[in-house]
Amino acid sequence: MQKKIIYFILTDTGTVLNRLIKLYTHEPFNHVSICLDKNLKEVYSFGRKKHNNPFIAGFVHENINNKLLKRAKCIIYALEIDNKTYKKIKLNIKKFDDQKEQYKYNALGLFSYIFNKEIERTNKYFCSQFVATILKESGLNVITKSPSLTRPGDFIQIKGVKLIYQGKLGDYQPFNE
Repeated sequence: MQKKIIYFILTDTGTVLNRLIKLYTHEPFNHVSICLDKNLKEVYSFGRKKHNNPFIAGFVHENINNKLLKRAKCIIYALEIDNKTYKKIKLNIKKFDDQKEQYKYNALGLFSYIFNKEIERTNKYFCSQFVATILKESGLNVITKSPSLTRPGDFIQIKGVKLIYQGKLGDYQPFNE
């Protein structure tokens, strides 16, 4: 059976919003993205659509070379999965991308997870909720809690994930698998 690898990129951008979230979570990384390639070209999440404006947010195809992400501290984890699940993940992300204007950032959901109260909102996600939803809808049941209560740190607890990089995102160099 052919295997594929997906990546979880956890970042600390140092922005005001990131620091506010950190006050509640006490976690070093408060943003997570899912990535489909080792060169970090296919990176997806829910976050800022414009690096200088946190209020314009939603589904994003992230560019790790933008000013905000390039200087961010990060950890990158890899998870080996089967080819069938990889294709489902890719298809589910494509559905979001094809309809990206329908999706908004779930700011209210951020507060719900801070207080451990589940709030599901149609077409609204925050970063870890999005990544958990993609995994769940693709049949990869590696997160046991509701996507709306999932935190970025939960992805590094998944059985079988391997740390492949830690440092500034802009300094990341692809590796041979």
